[in-house]
Amino acid sequence: MISSKIEAALNRQIDLEGYASMYYLSMASWCEVKGFNGIASFLYHHSDEERMHMLKLFRYINDRGGHAIVPGLQSPPKDYESIRAIFDTVLSHEVKVSNEINALVALCIEEKDYTTHNFLQWYVAEQIEEETLARNVLDKLNLIGDDKGGMYLFDRDLENLPGCETKKPANKH
Repeated sequence: MISSKIEAALNRQIDLEGYASMYYLSMASWCEVKGFNGIASFLYHHSDEERMHMLKLFRYINDRGGHAIVPGLQSPPKDYESIRAIFDTVLSHEVKVSNEINALVALCIEEKDYTTHNFLQWYVAEQIEEETLARNVLDKLNLIGDDKGGMYLFDRDLENLPGCETKKPANKH
């Protein structure tokens, strides 16, 4: 059985993961409208990943006898300054999520909840990957600078990353 303190903390993490999914979805939409289909595909993929992270927490809480709560999410911004600004935001958000995961791990140790501590190790490793990916993307954007040809190639490269291929849903009426 999960303690009420751990349950509440995990439900706060559900809220953060859900907001990340919505945030990346908003960024993806902005990119798609601006013609950056590859970057949009990358961000749609990451929106899906964040939702999966949220659902994994949901199931864990419920499996441990707690009650996962659907978060009331605030709407993310709908307009962005630039591709660079988007990825600066992605990195800062991933760092925030890493800090929250680390705080959850510390709480588990404090509460002697080693089962949840073990469960959260997947998130610890995942956050290392997420932060590294965001930093690598920003490094590429720094190399490109204001070169439009470089941005075109960057957009195309992101579209061809495994899992990020453009998958448009069929319009069925």
